[in-house]
Amino acid sequence: MSQPLNISCPHCLATNRVPAERLGQGPACGKCRKALFTSAPVTLNEETFGKFIRNTDVPVIVDFWAGWCGPCRMMAPAFAEAAKRMEPNVRFAKVDTEAAQQLAAKYGIRSLPTMVRFEKGKEKDRASGAMNITQIMQWVGF
Repeated sequence: MSQPLNISCPHCLATNRVPAERLGQGPACGKCRKALFTSAPVTLNEETFGKFIRNTDVPVIVDFWAGWCGPCRMMAPAFAEAAKRMEPNVRFAKVDTEAAQQLAAKYGIRSLPTMVRFEKGKEKDRASGAMNITQIMQWVGF
């Protein structure tokens, strides 16, 4: 049996320890009993961002976006499709930079959309500009 991974619940933010070989078996949160993987990006804000990113051992791809941004709206369906295809090996999350301006400033988001890859709570890579599903999957490494 492999080492358990910490997976943050997208509903209640509880940290769950899940054996790696069970990630694809639809694990549920030990606290709220909801699915840990929803095949959709998780909406994060300034209050939930830090805990979710820090307490998830699989890579987390965060889309920093805004509602007024045309390229962000164009990329949203591809980002959602990437979540469907790549979970549970990679988590996907979205941060509305208009609602989370301090978070966007903390990470130096100057161009939208910007995707940031986090691994064990630390930024590892970033890419700015709209991408299609193929480009997102290539950038993530799938």
